[in-house]
Amino acid sequence: MSITDILSVKDIETALQSVQKAFDYKTFFAKVGLSGKSADQVKQVFEILDRDRSGYIEEDELQLFLQNFKSGARALSDSETKAFLAAGDSDGDGKIGVDEFQALVKA
Repeated sequence: MSITDILSVKDIETALQSVQKAFDYKTFFAKVGLSGKSADQVKQVFEILDRDRSGYIEEDELQLFLQNFKSGARALSDSETKAFLAAGDSDGDGKIGVDEFQALVKA
């Protein structure tokens, strides 16, 4: 499964442009069209983002978050990564599970 099976290339381009200077997950999720997708589709995106198949998105995977949408996209800065993790990690275990990711997308 590819991210473009769920999200349009045009929406991905628009979303990536919107976070070139500063990453804001709410803006990104809205512009990429993820916030309007079904829970199952959001879960499919989560599975793509979970590169090591651990069932969680950890900090190192978050840093490369944008590259899942388009190769060559910028990496998130350390501060952007930490803020993104803090926003999604509702149980404080240092990683984002699928339920946390779904809640973050819909926030």
